[in-house]
Amino acid sequence: MDIIEVFSKNVKKYRNEMGLSQEAFAEKSGLHRTYISALECKKRSIALDNIQKIADALEIEPYLLFKE
Repeated sequence: MDIIEVFSKNVKKYRNEMGLSQEAFAEKSGLHRTYISALECKKRSIALDNIQKIADALEIEPYLLFKE
């Protein structure tokens, strides 16, 4: 299991399910659009506080971002 790949796929999946563009999602999460893009492309790692911001913006529990 590649945790970075699972996380990035899940962020994109949940974001798309909410019908949010990367820009709208970035605004909702308080993060920059290029940061969201880099996460979804597996080009950045992430701090725990940002995982919480992303989960809150997606309205899900953080652990769901790590489930295959």
